[in-house]
Amino acid sequence: MLYREALGAALRTRRLEQGRTLQDVALAAAVSTPYLSEIERGRKDASSEVVVTIADALRTGLDTLMFDIADRFDAATAPTLVEPPLTDAPLAEATVTVLRPPADPQLLAA
Repeated sequence: MLYREALGAALRTRRLEQGRTLQDVALAAAVSTPYLSEIERGRKDASSEVVVTIADALRTGLDTLMFDIADRFDAATAPTLVEPPLTDAPLAEATVTVLRPPADPQLLAA
């Protein structure tokens, strides 16, 4: 996963959670609608200034946005444990578990 893809997915998720249109957010962020669409689809790299203006338009803190992006990278790179079925069932019935490290309590308290 690329940073621009994770950023775009995080921005789109926030926008859709708020029930807002591309046009609405683009206008509030002073960027063009096609440009915002390209950013959301992970096709364009946005400068830090543009990311801040879009985050502001979404009434989202930059820190919250960055944690969301980090979570997306964690999910994309988490190791996977596959446990085969205990019977003669096909492998399609295996249990798949994504292994994630425990949350750091010091970071959660910050």
